[in-house]
Formats: sequence, structure tokens, C-alpha cells
Amino acid sequence: MPPRPEAPAAPAAERPRVPRFTRAEHRVHRATATLMAVCVLTAGCLYLPFLAELVGRRALMVTVHEWSGILLPVPLLLGLGSRALRTDLTRLNRYGPHDRQWLRAALRRRGGRPAGKFNAGQKLYAAWIAGAVLVMLGTGLLMWFTDLAPLVWRTGATFVHDWLALAVVLVIAGHVGKAFGDPESRRGLRTGSVDAQWARREHPLWEHEDNTR
Repeated sequence: MPPRPEAPAAPAAERPRVPRFTRAEHRVHRATATLMAVCVLTAGCLYLPFLAELVGRRALMVTVHEWSGILLPVPLLLGLGSRALRTDLTRLNRYGPHDRQWLRAALRRRGGRPAGKFNAGQKLYAAWIAGAVLVMLGTGLLMWFTDLAPLVWRTGATFVHDWLALAVVLVIAGHVGKAFGDPESRRGLRTGSVDAQWARREHPLWEHEDNTR
């Protein structure tokens, strides 16, 4: 008797899906990303001559840059009312042996990268960008309110602010590049759910975590 042909794989739209993010988390991410983009674009208009000439209205760019920077932490602070967001923040701040294994495998470009809901790379990115935003906010305030500190402090703040801004742009570019390389991850943030097969492959320890929402 000839072997039976294998059934074709189910279309992606028909595969089982698992919830990953709530609407509140989506809104916090969207608002934070929008404010960060405004900060980066207005900074470019202030520091890059060809953009400055193209856009003009330097005073307006300064004002928009300052207020978008001040408002940057607000979406996260408002989102703390969401239990799901608080739970995911706890996950992002919790490291285990599997995270070290993930980093070693990633550095050696090998498979076998165990991860919970967030992998070690996502945890490091979240921690780094949170610290960078706080430093940028502090140095920006020293630059904005010139009476807060003596000149030498403001000079140092300007140096740190400018070079850290460049580092932030590079790190965000890497983050966006990774996102474009993983359509299912982007779909999860946009729709709130991900393909179950993708979840088991990319985040095999997720189902063993505390999934209380």
C-alpha cells in the first residue's frame, strides 16, 4: 500500500495563536516609540546642517524636542495601571541561567537559545534604553534650565547628552532591524497574539512562566 501523502501545513492565519500583549501594552509601546521618533527627528534638525536648512524654524524644533523628551516616560508611567504591563516589567527585570545560555549562543551565532516570554537580548535592550532615557532626561534638563547648575556641569551634560543620543540612535536602529527580521514578533505587538509554533520555537520557556495577566 503506497504511503499516504502528508497533509499540507495549515495557513498561518489558521494556526493556533497565543496571547502575547494586551491593548494597554500596545498603546504604551506605540506612544513611547512615537515620542522617541520625534526626539530623534528634531535632534537631527538641530544638529545636521542639511536638515536644519531644509526644515528651518530652529526655535520650534527646540521646543518640540524638549517637550517630547520630557513626555517620554509618561506613557510607561500611565501604563503601570495595567497589571499585564507590570507583570511583563517583572519578567524583563528577571534574569536566569537560560539568559546566559541565550547570550552565549547568540554571540557564537548558534542555535539552542532558550528564552521565556522575553529573551536575554530583549531584556538587555529594555534595561539599556530605560537607563539611557533617564540620563538623557537629566542632562537635557540641565541644558534646558541653565540656572540649575554651574557652567562646567552644563558643559559636561551637553557632552554626555550628545554622545549618548548617537548611541541611542544606533541601538534603536538595531532594534528596528531585528523587528523587521521577525514578522511574527511585529505581528504579536500589533495584534496582541502570536503563532503558537513561533512561540514554542523562539520562546520555549514561556509556557512555564507565571502567565498571570
